[in-house]
Amino acid sequence: MTDMYEAAPTMEETSLRDAMSLFATGVTVLTVGGEHAHGMTANAFTSVSLDPPLVLACIAHSAVMHDAIANTKRFGVSIMSADQRDTAKYFADKRRTLGPEQFDAVDWLEGPRSGAPLLNGSLAWLECDLVQSYDGGDHTIFVGQVLSCSRGAGTEALLFYGSAFHRV
Repeated sequence: MTDMYEAAPTMEETSLRDAMSLFATGVTVLTVGGEHAHGMTANAFTSVSLDPPLVLACIAHSAVMHDAIANTKRFGVSIMSADQRDTAKYFADKRRTLGPEQFDAVDWLEGPRSGAPLLNGSLAWLECDLVQSYDGGDHTIFVGQVLSCSRGAGTEALLFYGSAFHRV
């Protein structure tokens, strides 16, 4: 019997980033309101628990969003619809204007529980309180307790696979 790992490329031949690009994920935009207002496209996001309602997001230490969540202790999550590819690209662009002005380019409402901008046209929205954070190498794993959530009217999701956006 042949070992299935025998022909697999080594870490030197295939980067972890390349390997992980083969794992399809949903796309979110994380947001923080107030004096630390910021938005960031993120696909390292998932549900943790239904009781209590918990989600997590993994944020690089070097990202502006890292300190925004750490300081504000609240955040919003907009789950992107397939029609929001441009919005996802916008919040992934490190050259865009930062601060509250970055939200001038999109249609949003202030979350009543978190104060975070929630992006119109999304499949769903969550508002979260930061309840835990854990070191995860060059990232921090932020765990948020969901304060409120709601669904939009969309039915097609935006996915990230193979370093590109796709509809499903």
